[in-house]
Amino acid sequence: MNYQIVASNQHFPLKSVFRIARGAKTMAEVVVVIIFDGNNYGWAEAVPYARYNESIAGVLNQIKQLSQLGINKSNADKLIATLPPGAARNALDCALWDLKANQQQTSVRQLLSLPDVPTCITAQTLSIDTPQAMAKAVEALDNPPLVKVKLDNVDIIEKMTALQQAAPDSQFIVDANEGWSIIDLQSCADELKQLNVILIEQPLPADGDHDLIYYQSPVALCADESCHTQSDLVYLQNRYQAINIKLDKTGGLTEAIALASEAKALGFELMLGCMVGSSLAMAPISLLTDKGQYIDLEGPLIIANDRPSGFEFKQVRMQPLNENLWGSGSDSNYQTVKELFNDLIIDV
Repeated sequence: MNYQIVASNQHFPLKSVFRIARGAKTMAEVVVVIIFDGNNYGWAEAVPYARYNESIAGVLNQIKQLSQLGINKSNADKLIATLPPGAARNALDCALWDLKANQQQTSVRQLLSLPDVPTCITAQTLSIDTPQAMAKAVEALDNPPLVKVKLDNVDIIEKMTALQQAAPDSQFIVDANEGWSIIDLQSCADELKQLNVILIEQPLPADGDHDLIYYQSPVALCADESCHTQSDLVYLQNRYQAINIKLDKTGGLTEAIALASEAKALGFELMLGCMVGSSLAMAPISLLTDKGQYIDLEGPLIIANDRPSGFEFKQVRMQPLNENLWGSGSDSNYQTVKELFNDLIIDV
């Protein structure tokens, strides 16, 4: 029997405008996929990203074309792996893991022989604004241990000075989203280290980071847009000290696990990150939080209203995955997914 696959886009308004070096957004636009085998459901969420030439329509079309090939239990893994790394493959891969867990009445964690996941500190993100506004925003977080700061190349030191003075006990990750030049990086890195910055994420464009091979940064550098799958790691050596693993870049949990293992073997530190989405998008990668030195899975805190059974955040600690959301291998969310499936039962 072939699996039935339905997919649709959903949107989640954000609590406030989210600004990075490439622009601003007020809405999280996501794709939800459900796979049904006649008895069991599996579901997942992915976030198409324009930076990687993705769109909601394009991702839905990828999923539709693959579903028309006739996916079943014997060929699902192989067919999904034919898709390029990205949001469509991520949604299908993670929905398939959820389905497998339900079919076998066990959890995805147990299927993958992963350890229990403890609570973890996740970074809290500040979007680009004036130095004064960013200082006020970090004060409102009440002494957070780890803050991720979105910065373009305008007033880098002024903004970070204001933040460090407002939160002197916090550590900071600066995320430039490819918005700096090598000159920007060289001119500010020493001062950033003195301002409690412990990591600089993707300072240069992904097609321009060859310059990093000649630069010894006083602050560890993390590859984000430059790192998608295992095939990128050889190039990244001697340029970066850490990589940011996101399911929408790897194409799902399967490749994320392989990437994490190979990267650690090569000496990279790991950040676990996300696009802006609901707790359903964070659920699969949350199983790997014990492997990461830096956790940035605060998507549910950025959107105005999360899904039912979403992640809980107690003070600054992200609690383990709620079994009623994804991957538990129980029928705890059966009715929720069934109702959504029936609502979406149209050709994708």
